[in-house]
Amino acid sequence: MAEMFDLLVTGGDIVTMDDAGRVIRDGAVGISGNRIAWIGTAEDATMHPATRRVDGRGKIILPGLIDAHVHTAQQLLRGTLSELSRIGPLRNPPWKNYYVPFESLLEPEDVYLSGLVAYANMILCGTTCFAEAGGPHPDEMARAAVDTGIRGFVSLSTVDRDTSFAGRCVPGTMVMDTDEAVARNVALVERWRDHPRVKAWMSLRQIIVCTPELIGRIADEARAHRTRVHTHLAEGTYEVDYALEHHGVRPTEYLRHLGALGPHLHCAHSVILSPEEVDLYVEHNLSACHCAQGNYGIGIPRLQEMWRRGVAIGLGTDGAASAASMDLFQVAHAARIGQAASIGHPYHQRVPMGAEDLLRVATRGGARAVGMGDTLGRLEAGCRADLVLVDRTDADQMGTDDALFLAASCIVGRDVRDVIIEGELVLQDRRLLTIDLEDIRKRLADRRPQIMKRFHDLIAAS
Repeated sequence: MAEMFDLLVTGGDIVTMDDAGRVIRDGAVGISGNRIAWIGTAEDATMHPATRRVDGRGKIILPGLIDAHVHTAQQLLRGTLSELSRIGPLRNPPWKNYYVPFESLLEPEDVYLSGLVAYANMILCGTTCFAEAGGPHPDEMARAAVDTGIRGFVSLSTVDRDTSFAGRCVPGTMVMDTDEAVARNVALVERWRDHPRVKAWMSLRQIIVCTPELIGRIADEARAHRTRVHTHLAEGTYEVDYALEHHGVRPTEYLRHLGALGPHLHCAHSVILSPEEVDLYVEHNLSACHCAQGNYGIGIPRLQEMWRRGVAIGLGTDGAASAASMDLFQVAHAARIGQAASIGHPYHQRVPMGAEDLLRVATRGGARAVGMGDTLGRLEAGCRADLVLVDRTDADQMGTDDALFLAASCIVGRDVRDVIIEGELVLQDRRLLTIDLEDIRKRLADRRPQIMKRFHDLIAAS
């Protein structure tokens, strides 16, 4: 007898993102539990019974995208820095002058609401998995992830040094002593170890606000608990100058000196890297994230070099406060233009990384970057059932039948119609099945003005 599936998606063109780069015209995906059990043609699928079916006709089926660096708690700060810039010049760096102070004002329910908004936005754009950079009240982020149905890795903003920098200090409520910082990271990881979709990582906010003792101890605990550490690295010239002034070496070299490098370390941004630092990424198997909507304003990212040398690098939005859009398709499109401008021109190489390469970074690269390269990022039997269905019938997609070209070059988040995560249908015909989006809008309209008043009062007083 033919295998019985819990869910059968039929009729769409499948962009598998597997090693062979297969595209299956008029294909079908059979799902049993939380895994892909079978992939074939829609014709062959007729022999398979299924508890539930999803019509994929007129759509492209591809792996869910993976946001390898996001700030959940900053979602409600979207657009605020743009508003402030019209009043006067912004203070740099933004993370220390605006983002962390904003996070310090948030109550647990604020972070839960921010999580609902962020993760609903992600799902509607085709993102099925995220890696949280580290923020306040990470259990509330996890609760929001559980409720929306997304897959994710949450973490705690971890700071144990209140050092004055650029005229401002980290708010006292965001600073812990070293023992507390380590204990809270370990406890968070253990609390979320057994959930099927939502896990926790450890975090180090930035080398400037973390003591050498904390960096070393968190690295040791990550190894002992077989988890990862999310950090910001090589994000700005100020960070390089700080490391050289205080330690005589560049940031990545400083972490090597502390024994903190290893496959457990996930390094967001990774922009201003020397050739020797890229060597350290390769040698120590670090993972990284390229946030294309902001990184090109920092420097010339080493994306192409790191990708070619096998570094586990994915794409990230950096959250709504920084980049405004949570759409990883648009991040990939921005990366293509950025790579052409920054890497292509010096070498007269018109397309150093094509759109299809960057779609692979957003799927396969992101899966490797979050430590799930064996089970996410491609559509193959045995992989986790995280997939998205995008419309291919709009005027934006007319004129070609090439599903891979459309997925890589034309599709944006608003083309997403259906999303399946861990074998469960969470978005159908752009309707969220897990949460009430209208209720979230009402709660946001009531709560955000109160939060923003506190934030503007804080900024004005500093």
